[in-house]
Amino acid sequence: MTPSAQGSPIAGKLGLADRVFAGPRSRRLLAKVEAGLERVDRNLEAELTTADTLTNATTRYLFDAGGKRVRPMLALLTAQLGDGTTERVIDAATALELTHLGSLYHDDVMDEADRRRGVPSAHSVWGNSVAILTGDLLFSRASQLMAKLGERAIQLQADTFERLVLGQMHETVGPHENEDRVAFYLQVLADKTGSLIAASAQAGAVMSSAPAEYEASLVDFGEKVGVAFQLLDDVIDLSSDPDETGKVPGTDLRAGVPTMPFLLLGQRDDDASIDLRERIDDGVARIADGADPVILDEPLAELRDHEATRATLDLAHTWSSDAVAALDPLPDGPVREGLIRFARAVADRSS
Repeated sequence: MTPSAQGSPIAGKLGLADRVFAGPRSRRLLAKVEAGLERVDRNLEAELTTADTLTNATTRYLFDAGGKRVRPMLALLTAQLGDGTTERVIDAATALELTHLGSLYHDDVMDEADRRRGVPSAHSVWGNSVAILTGDLLFSRASQLMAKLGERAIQLQADTFERLVLGQMHETVGPHENEDRVAFYLQVLADKTGSLIAASAQAGAVMSSAPAEYEASLVDFGEKVGVAFQLLDDVIDLSSDPDETGKVPGTDLRAGVPTMPFLLLGQRDDDASIDLRERIDDGVARIADGADPVILDEPLAELRDHEATRATLDLAHTWSSDAVAALDPLPDGPVREGLIRFARAVADRSS
């Protein structure tokens, strides 16, 4: 029986059930994707369960806390352009989600984040070293799965992992003195977020033996929609509900990590914008010296309502539209429709 959107396990994730899988043909596609996601979750459960008490607790920690499974869903969706949900597709989707999970452990250490997915971050529970090693362990499990799938899968995983590391490294070090900070930031987003989403869309096609001419379009789509996804996160972060996201508004900015609204604020030369930027900079410096992070509550509330944040929202919609345009070479049908709706759902998250 084809599941309804309301009863779907992926209902509510970016509005996917209602937006991505609309219409009779797409509802049949939804059933295939849901069945595949259930298999991926069983695989993840097996990969994350060990006999070692410590690693069993740490590797399962963020998995048990939840997650959208966006990357496996994309792999399962694009696999329908080929032979469908094969065992190779399931293994690749599992590996890419393990890679994503591993990156979260590392990101939280780098960002000094207190919470993730509504629970205390792993490093705040076990310390930085254990959190980093847990991320490393998840990366190794992902590599083992990809190794089973052959050289092409290994190369895809290695290339993606390289970009994840480069993105994190560049974000940590920051741009050169004369480098365009907005362009630099967009490249960081493409590496840190877009690369893994692109790999997921590509892996579904490759592992299902879909026509090779679809690959470039899917990679382009995935990278662009990943950037749009992160730009929307920058907007949502400024007005996030801690009870829903597990994060206080402006988490990145409070930690001294610039986001797109702040970068676009820096391009404005009116007195109000300059004053707001200086107050945020001053607050970040004081927090680094031990001040209570609440000192930024008022400036960040102003930034939330500032034109720079509205411009970030517009930029996210532009990247989403470009992602849709990248799908032009794909054949008409429910998969292309689903990908288009996915890109639009990403861009509409703040609506």
